[in-house]
Amino acid sequence: MKRILMVLMLVLYGCSSPNEMKEIIESEDVILDNKEEVEEDIDEVCTIDLFSHAPVNMEKTEILLPLGLMIGSHVTPIDHHYFQNFMNDEYDIEIYSPGDGVITDVQHMPGAPDGEDYRVVIDHGCGISSIYIHLGIFSEEFRDLAPELQGKEYHRVEVEVKAGEVIGYYAKNVDYNVVDESGTLTGFVNPDSYKAESWKIHVPDTYEYFTEEIKNQLLDISIRKDEPIVGKIDYDIKGALVGNWFLEGTNGYAGDSTNMDGYWLGHLAIAYDAYDPSRIVFSIGGYNGTDSTQFGVKGNSPDPAEIRVEDGLIAYELVQYDYYELDGTHWNRISLVEGLYTEEYDSVLGTVLVQVIDDYTIHFESFVGLSAEDVYGFTESVKVYKR
Repeated sequence: MKRILMVLMLVLYGCSSPNEMKEIIESEDVILDNKEEVEEDIDEVCTIDLFSHAPVNMEKTEILLPLGLMIGSHVTPIDHHYFQNFMNDEYDIEIYSPGDGVITDVQHMPGAPDGEDYRVVIDHGCGISSIYIHLGIFSEEFRDLAPELQGKEYHRVEVEVKAGEVIGYYAKNVDYNVVDESGTLTGFVNPDSYKAESWKIHVPDTYEYFTEEIKNQLLDISIRKDEPIVGKIDYDIKGALVGNWFLEGTNGYAGDSTNMDGYWLGHLAIAYDAYDPSRIVFSIGGYNGTDSTQFGVKGNSPDPAEIRVEDGLIAYELVQYDYYELDGTHWNRISLVEGLYTEEYDSVLGTVLVQVIDDYTIHFESFVGLSAEDVYGFTESVKVYKR
């Protein structure tokens, strides 16, 4: 009965948490003879308090980048935010635990200078966690976590941390995202493809986990202004061209096991720009052999969300594009602005041919340096991509 109630609340009222369920039940719009009993049942559902602190010192942080960027080897839309201040040089911007929790994982990032630079996971309970990447140095209170990593890239720990406690510092950039295992993103047609980074399919709307005060502070420094403000990483539509694709035989997101240094070379994302979601993006792993590059498409059409099996072979000409502030000023990529739009360059850098074969398969081939009029169809180099 309890489980049925939860499902009904989710379907009828769009509730996303037990607290929201209780608010709905207590309203005059819901008539139940046993409200107190129902509220007691809801209390048994696992809950945590909304995060009462920002993940970083907001006074020292200039901008917050959304989920969903595609940059270089980050071929598929990125599952974390970036807090940034590129005018800062020292490791003196505080990184906080947003809520009570337990530090469970510390990973020494490969290639880190001077033995610093860490990935840190805080378990807040109820399947909710915070993940930081590029925490530069630990604070004194947690400094003992670092020496244990000598000679190791990864270490399992269990260290309690309180909301607002300083766990470390960053200089110019730190990555952050929330994971909530109670929900799964619906825009990944085949979740099994993401076992290599199992948290990716459980990345929710970050802002909804913070108090209204903190949420507003985060929104104030967000570069993205279009809804959803948080950004988006799951664009798959079953049977359509749009979304993430993986080279056949390369084990989904995990990539080719014989080339772990370039696991992303088999990735392909056909999605939309994180700052200007009207801009179509082809993000191609292994473009021109070893490069991984992002392009716009000439004329910004046709929309890949509308391309299906019956559309047959489609040619897209690849172009570069750039960002501009609303007053037409070229964006410097480090300053907070009120809004952004994109403009494409005229020069065609290459052409890709794509064809949707079925709900889970496409054929794809890139022709570097050629325009569409110089491409006549797939060759023996055509590649098969799967969800």
